[in-house]
Amino acid sequence: MQHLYRCALLRFADDGSALYEEDGLLATAADAQGVQRVVAAAAWSALRHSYADQPVTHWPGRIIAPGFVDLHIHYPQTDVIGSPADGLLPWLEHYTFPHESRFHDPEHATEVAGFFLDELARNGVTTALTFATSHVPAVDALMQEAQRRRLRLIAGKVLQDRHSPDGVRDDTVQSLRDTEALIRRWHGTDRLGYAITPRFAPTSSEAQLRGAGEIAAAHPDVWIQSHVAENLDEIRWVRELFPAARSYLGVYDDFGLLRQRAIYAHCIHLDDTDRALMRERGAAAAVSPTSNLFLGSGFFDYVAADRAGMAYGLASDVGGGTSFSPFRTMLAAYYVGREGRAKPGVSLAPEQLWWQHTAGAARALGLQGSVGSLQPGSEADFVVLNPGATPLLARRTQAAGNLAELLFAMIVLGDDRLIERTVIA
Repeated sequence: MQHLYRCALLRFADDGSALYEEDGLLATAADAQGVQRVVAAAAWSALRHSYADQPVTHWPGRIIAPGFVDLHIHYPQTDVIGSPADGLLPWLEHYTFPHESRFHDPEHATEVAGFFLDELARNGVTTALTFATSHVPAVDALMQEAQRRRLRLIAGKVLQDRHSPDGVRDDTVQSLRDTEALIRRWHGTDRLGYAITPRFAPTSSEAQLRGAGEIAAAHPDVWIQSHVAENLDEIRWVRELFPAARSYLGVYDDFGLLRQRAIYAHCIHLDDTDRALMRERGAAAAVSPTSNLFLGSGFFDYVAADRAGMAYGLASDVGGGTSFSPFRTMLAAYYVGREGRAKPGVSLAPEQLWWQHTAGAARALGLQGSVGSLQPGSEADFVVLNPGATPLLARRTQAAGNLAELLFAMIVLGDDRLIERTVIA
């Protein structure tokens, strides 16, 4: 079945440049699996004759843009967002672990998963890489809810067999068996993917990390996700636990967990050798600016990352992150980048910030051409934006003189009200 949509159209070319038509047409059609894909995207004037006799959904004053891609988020932390703490480790101890211990209950996990996925959709996020908990029912509940919504979602059971309280600590051998079983059950099912998910190096024994690396080697098309170099106290702890490793990042590399489709959240306190290793291995950073600001962890160094050629994309990191909204995340990235002395015309240009949360994040996941761009052949996940959603936003966007001003006004002034609808392929 084919669908035609006419309004302003934002999409991204393979080189990362933004393409914008004030009066555009997006044409989609179902493939053999029933997934809607983009078959044409261009100016209305260029395509109108090709579709002259077909019905068109017209949204005057609206903008179609790619659905947002969130590179790092914790669905079980939905209920701890906005919880005060002195820093990362106290926050985990007082809020995160007690809440996550409840996810052994399938009913609780299903209720939170439904709310979480609804919140993603309300904020225009159509692809997410997410942590579950150390409980198998938490993964099953999230995957079942995502499958029902036909979402593209990647998730995994958390591995944490030490330095964790009762209720979230898992057993080394059983955790690896569960990971293998979950991969067989969910990876590649409909639009779902699996991610091998050590919480972070301190909460996994060497045996668990070694086993995770062996599973990764046996399943090269699954993802890997964890945290690295977020907090200085955490880094000191890793140095004590893994004295033979060159660095915190080196721990993961030593166990075969640094490769393409490996996404590491934060990557704040890396050195140039680490960044070069990320590039060489094809791994990517999930930049989580609202979380880093909230927990006082530090600033992602855009200048050093760009100099090293390291891949990265944006992430909300809810619940350490303070909002599901990609607009809040992009604005925080702008602040963080300025603090890190990045130039607005480079990583912090509005088009680049938007790319980091759509096509750039998709590229980091190895999903370029599938999501995030609205180029022909890609899956037709998109959002419909209303640039007049609030009086101030309407006033500012009407005065925008070019695409950069329009996008930046939406980044600075936008929130979930800007997302008029989210369309899933």
